[in-house]
Amino acid sequence: MSEPQITLYRLQACPFCERVVRTLNELDLEYRSRYVEPMHSERDVVKRVSGARSVPAIVDRETGVTMSESANIVEYLNGTYGEGGA
Repeated sequence: MSEPQITLYRLQACPFCERVVRTLNELDLEYRSRYVEPMHSERDVVKRVSGARSVPAIVDRETGVTMSESANIVEYLNGTYGEGGA
């Protein structure tokens, strides 16, 4: 089995992260969760991939998209993989 094309960087019990998780599940998309440091200043792995330390953040290797902010991610996922997407 190949590795999922989408990686989600998230925090435990983060409502914004859970919003993205719900959308991924509703669209039946495989993804890998990477839990990050709770301390904002220590989220270097997120900064390396997205340019910012905020979560949630996703990397979609299928399309080459990297983004953060839950509303933007949900809109992207629905547009790309939902009814109007691929």
